[in-house]
Amino acid sequence: MASEGTIMKFDAVVVGGGIAGLTAAAYLARAGKSVALFEKEAATGGLVNSFDYRGFTFDGGIRSIENSGIVFPMLRQLGIDMAFTQSRVSVGLETDVLKLKDAGSLKDYHMFLCSKFPGHTREIGRIMAEIEKIMGYMDILYGIDNPVFMDLKGDPAYLRKVLLPWLVKYLFSIGKILRLNEPVDEYIRKFTDHQPLIDIIVQHFFQKTPAFFALSYFSLYLDYHYPKGGTGILTKRIDAYIREHGGVIRTGTVICSVDPERRTVTDDKGGTTAYGGLVWAADLKQLYNAIPPEALRAKRLKKTVLERRETLRPLKGGDSVFTLYLAVNREKEYFEKICSAHFFHTPDMAGLSRAHSDDLDRLLEDPGAFTPAEAKETVKAYLDAFFRLNTYEISFPVLRDPALAPDGKTGIIVSTLFDHRLAAMVREAGWYEEFKDFASDCMVRALEDSVFPGLSADIDARFASTPLSLERISGSTDGAITGWAFTNPRIPVIHKLTKMFSSMKTPLPRICQAGQWSYSPSGLPIAVLTGKLAADRVLKQL
Repeated sequence: MASEGTIMKFDAVVVGGGIAGLTAAAYLARAGKSVALFEKEAATGGLVNSFDYRGFTFDGGIRSIENSGIVFPMLRQLGIDMAFTQSRVSVGLETDVLKLKDAGSLKDYHMFLCSKFPGHTREIGRIMAEIEKIMGYMDILYGIDNPVFMDLKGDPAYLRKVLLPWLVKYLFSIGKILRLNEPVDEYIRKFTDHQPLIDIIVQHFFQKTPAFFALSYFSLYLDYHYPKGGTGILTKRIDAYIREHGGVIRTGTVICSVDPERRTVTDDKGGTTAYGGLVWAADLKQLYNAIPPEALRAKRLKKTVLERRETLRPLKGGDSVFTLYLAVNREKEYFEKICSAHFFHTPDMAGLSRAHSDDLDRLLEDPGAFTPAEAKETVKAYLDAFFRLNTYEISFPVLRDPALAPDGKTGIIVSTLFDHRLAAMVREAGWYEEFKDFASDCMVRALEDSVFPGLSADIDARFASTPLSLERISGSTDGAITGWAFTNPRIPVIHKLTKMFSSMKTPLPRICQAGQWSYSPSGLPIAVLTGKLAADRVLKQL
């Protein structure tokens, strides 16, 4: 431990211990550089974590891991050997469930929707044709192991036989992908004006998700994998790799100040650490807020920081989630007969648009115009419809790994997208715990009225997290789980596939960015990729 006043020096400093920061630190350590990673929570992992509760293992962030030609090559390159199982996906509407098996299941999904919307079969056929087309484009995009994680110099046969033929296909497809950048709900409206059908297809995506990203998800469902022991095993193994290769990981430590001229960071314990290169793998607003402009000597740098801070200040984080964790006294075989381990379920086909409330809109805009009783009544009326009509992402860890729940019991994770503003308003009004209980009751009722009859009688324990929980734990603006909201007037980072390899750049000297805030749209594979790109850039600068 350094004495007070001592400045520790490292070739590289990484701020943020999520999957992007861990990836960056791992590659810096692999290159033989001294690296220190700072994470504000007690453990690394961020939104890729698992935890134990009364003998159950629950995943606190993502429910499955998409390879996308990125995650597995990264692990192979680092020499990290992990056991994965394929995470099968089901989709459910009301009491009916379809288990997806392979790409051919798109035809089954087509027939499934036609059976639920018999008056709209022609429109569904056109939509399915679009999905199949987009799946083809994205299968090309993710069709090979990402070359960033390949030793191309050491494998000329791969370059000649795999990469160059792929590149031809990629160049043919990329323009078509880029033309599909409009919001998915608007894109689907070209083929149907039946709102319930539109809702059922798009309501489990983030608001205004680009069409190419949303409609490719059928392919991604087939690329879901689950680590033995839980999703958090992935980040634990990378954490261990960093330590084994000489990296320093300091958890429970917040970086409060960054000096880009002296190349130092200062933490909440008063320690100062010098760096040759810095990777910021946390919320970008925090980076620019952590740089005191008055301390900067270079006028151009000061202007850059102030302008960037002002640009980012009004922008919103993307959608967050409300998650219900259930410990249930039912054997896993009961659920296995109904659905897969990863289950997207809509209890009511009326569509989430039916839950829209003008009163709620007015309340969110002007809470003072309502009495406390009126505000609570308005919120509860909305939540009752919202949780009945919404689409849930449901995960059963024990269906992938029998060791993740006690014998004869099942742990269930039930999530749905949720507005951070609403959760914050409820907390401000003083009935946050009541809100969590009410929302949990609504979710359980929706599930047992549709696909899991009598579920409430077998719940042994339950607890919930909200967007405020994610905001506190991850430090993300608005509790966002995939970076910037698509509803912002502009995306402040690179959001074109053709420019992805510049996504790690910042206007600050020797500082790179990585993670969900550095490229849009984001997700775990993109976080891994940007972490690797940031590490590569730092290595070139050292």
